[in-house]
Amino acid sequence: MLVLTRKLNETIQIGEDIEITVVGIQDGQIKLGISAPKHVDIHRKEIYLSIQEENSSAASLSADLLKHLKNPKP
Repeated sequence: MLVLTRKLNETIQIGEDIEITVVGIQDGQIKLGISAPKHVDIHRKEIYLSIQEENSSAASLSADLLKHLKNPKP
């Protein structure tokens, strides 16, 4: 993990397309502004993990449904 120190209004550049700017610091919280191409998904980690879990559940359900449709039991 790379650890960087930034002050208010300073930025971090990731590759050519992604820029992260510190836009606010207050009460132990940092507000970040992220500029990235529209095709790059940006989520808080807990939301990303929730999406992955939902996708995994949906894929599992779809596989079970396909098995049932292929070999229906009376």
